[in-house]
Amino acid sequence: MPLALLVNPSSAHGRALKLLPRVEQALDSRRLPFRVERTKGLGDGVERALRAAEAGEIPVVLSGDGLIGAIGGALAGSETPLGIVPGGRGNDLARVLGIPDDPEGAVATLAAGQVRRIDVGEANGKRFLGIASTGFDSEANLLANRTRWLRGNLVYAYAGIRTLLGWKPARFTIAVGEERIRFSGYSVSAANNRAYGGGIMLAPDADLADGEFDVVTVAEAGKLRCLSNLPKMFKGTHLEEDYFRVFRASRLELSASRPFAVYADGEHLTDLPASLRVLPRALSVIAP
Repeated sequence: MPLALLVNPSSAHGRALKLLPRVEQALDSRRLPFRVERTKGLGDGVERALRAAEAGEIPVVLSGDGLIGAIGGALAGSETPLGIVPGGRGNDLARVLGIPDDPEGAVATLAAGQVRRIDVGEANGKRFLGIASTGFDSEANLLANRTRWLRGNLVYAYAGIRTLLGWKPARFTIAVGEERIRFSGYSVSAANNRAYGGGIMLAPDADLADGEFDVVTVAEAGKLRCLSNLPKMFKGTHLEEDYFRVFRASRLELSASRPFAVYADGEHLTDLPASLRVLPRALSVIAP
């Protein structure tokens, strides 16, 4: 099947656009038929991907997790696979799927044509592929998206520390069936993927194809303690700390004592209160 290469020119301050010539050269060297379209936003990218799928093409996204998540969510439930060439700041879905970060390696993965089925998350009807989080995490994500003077993964560390300095605990309520979980603290995350924020392994045991979220709660703890444990989160060893809790659920309801957004795949997805569910193995992706 021919490829429709959808490029986000603004991804990672133009990184995707800079990578485009190398991607085109790698596709040509493997004699893969393709055409290129530049997207003008998430909605435009989704429309272009759906038109490509209807035309019998495989949408291949050269961008970060935001556009990849939006297009993957739109393709969920169809037989059309999604191709990925990492071109963002975080690239967490590609990282966990094992798709190489360099264009030549990513194109080699496309050429191999191996297809995997993965779960898709949904929050208030809005779909995502990675980790939906609210509270401290969503506040930090908002700041990261507004920060233009930092490049790469440093923006996530800066946003986290800056948010931590002014953070005040909130009260969260999680409903799973008839059970209610209430706690005071930092955040609640429904993890379909293991990683977010450019390699933070928030839910190191999460499985993209098990039909469940790994729900991670972060209870109240001292700010200096949280800051000192930040390096552990990149290794996935932070769960040994007693203020973290993880359980699995395929459906849950989230609310909090003050208004919070819900972020996923680096984008504002919806707001609390939120109903979340897993769509099991709903998306095909080309991956090792």
